[in-house]
Amino acid sequence: MRIKVLWYFPFIQRFKWWFKSAKTAKDLTWHVDERIVVVGQMHHPLDLPTWKLVDEKWPEFAVEPRHLRLALSTDGINLHSSLSIRYSCWTVMLNTYNLSSNFCMKRKFTMLTMLISGPKQPRNDIDVYLAPLIDDFNVVWEDGVKDFDAYRHESFTLRFLTD
Repeated sequence: MRIKVLWYFPFIQRFKWWFKSAKTAKDLTWHVDERIVVVGQMHHPLDLPTWKLVDEKWPEFAVEPRHLRLALSTDGINLHSSLSIRYSCWTVMLNTYNLSSNFCMKRKFTMLTMLISGPKQPRNDIDVYLAPLIDDFNVVWEDGVKDFDAYRHESFTLRFLTD
């Protein structure tokens, strides 16, 4: 019998580490501190109506520029470069939208949070595998995580939202 295996890489501590670097902490608030608005042009996800909708729906989230806005993505890969081998490996990644377009998709800011491997793809059961990730998201959304911003030299409560 072949079974699926889930590797979960907790991400909360990794986000906290980002704020320990003054340079990275400054980059994570780019969308508030250094953004240049060009009316009628989209240069970044914050130019979309969805960003404004989040700000309107959760104003307490929007007031803190260090609250992270994340994109969750998943995709299957073929590790053996052969489509005839029956094996599936799925990655679950997080990207941070708080960063400028130059940094958003850089390797340093793309975070692998899960690997799901086994004889078949997760299909409709992927929610079972995402449960630990969702639990961590709920903790950070509801309670927040105490952190220290090395750029601003102050403590704050880190929260994040994913689309």
